[in-house]
Amino acid sequence: MKGSLRVGMVQGVNLTPQLLQSIRLLQLTAPQLEQELRQALERNPLLEQEEPGDEPEDESTAETAALEAAAWDELPEPAFLSGGSVGAADDDASARIAEGESSDPRLRLLRLLDLHWAPADLEVAAWWLDHCDDRGYLEQPLDALLAAARAAFPARAGDVGVLRLRLLHGDWPGMAAADARECLSAQLRALPEDAARALALRILADHVDLLAAHDEAAIAAATGAGAALVRAALAMILALRPHPVQAPVSDVHEHIVPDVLAWHAGGAWRVALNRRAAPRVRLAPHCERALAGSEHTVLRGLLDEARWLVRGVSMRNETLLRTAQVLVERQGAFLDQGPEAILPLTLREVADSIGVHESTVSRIVSGKYIQTPRGTFELKRLFAVRLEGADVSGSAVKAMVKRLIDDEPANAPLADDVIAGILARQGIRIARRTVAKYRDQLAIGPARARQRLAPRQVRQETA
Repeated sequence: MKGSLRVGMVQGVNLTPQLLQSIRLLQLTAPQLEQELRQALERNPLLEQEEPGDEPEDESTAETAALEAAAWDELPEPAFLSGGSVGAADDDASARIAEGESSDPRLRLLRLLDLHWAPADLEVAAWWLDHCDDRGYLEQPLDALLAAARAAFPARAGDVGVLRLRLLHGDWPGMAAADARECLSAQLRALPEDAARALALRILADHVDLLAAHDEAAIAAATGAGAALVRAALAMILALRPHPVQAPVSDVHEHIVPDVLAWHAGGAWRVALNRRAAPRVRLAPHCERALAGSEHTVLRGLLDEARWLVRGVSMRNETLLRTAQVLVERQGAFLDQGPEAILPLTLREVADSIGVHESTVSRIVSGKYIQTPRGTFELKRLFAVRLEGADVSGSAVKAMVKRLIDDEPANAPLADDVIAGILARQGIRIARRTVAKYRDQLAIGPARARQRLAPRQVRQETA
């Protein structure tokens, strides 16, 4: 058997921790960013909050952030990360804008794994998640599922068990656990290593019966540990989640906090970030000077972490502001006149205007809100698909359909083909079934269901 060498090119993405943090900051909404920054202020003593009276960010820092924003171009497409098809060149990528946090924990976790798992591994992970219950535990015995996974992925038979362990000790520690003991142990191993954690792992492994009985004295006698250490270990175990599934970040009942503000002044639309939505953080100048040239590992690590956070937030804000400016400039007629004036606009057009990739625009507008004189709504509402064969957007035509139905006579509602005819006389040619589709999206019934008696007829029948 002769050996041979083969030379080839493989496309790959090296996602460093800094890049992963940048991606996450890019996708955070205003409330999420506020929580992230407040936690960073508590965790890192080298960060400090800028007060309203402080001097604004200097021009050199802003210029650096603007230049480094080009690094978003290197971020891969979400479809590329997940192994899906990138799509045809004329696809409208705005259809891929995220709809917010899913209520399905499997989809939320897969979206998170998209950032740093290979597509082939992600397919196996999806299989394991499909065999987990709503709490995140395996629905069948582990041995049976391992055999089924090897049969489902014969080429990866040796990896399916390893990938389950990677899920178990991954972003949601305890996910795909066989039982509560394995779930809690995985959560413990994700905590910093110390004596209490080591004892807690021993208790879970060898003394679950004593743990269930809350018998501290018996646990101390069985493990030879002191009473204080036993109490610390038990407190650590009791603080763990009973199941690995994490709740969605956003709550449907939470108040909307706009990320961007838009207003009309001086004959033009102006845009600004909502600075009240999140604290502004910076490196403490005296700490940075004191650590210049320092070799202290821990402090240097905190300094690097603080620098990456400040830089990442600055890049996020710069990208969000430039995106919002383009959206408001292009959709000024919509803000002035209403939904019927919204123009066709795609992710690709906005991305070309600000010099980034369309996947970057998709990330930055997901879940973000803009406050305007016309109301507060999601940024993605300012995108609109061009109606085939016309110079108007589908969103504008949908608004026209709604206006025609709202203005129709009560006793003579307009049928779908009649609405299509009216629009055709205005130069907008669409099929009857397209009118029916828009009507369904507006939750409006067909003409027969909308028919009502005119006020005169009501009075005559009542008499």
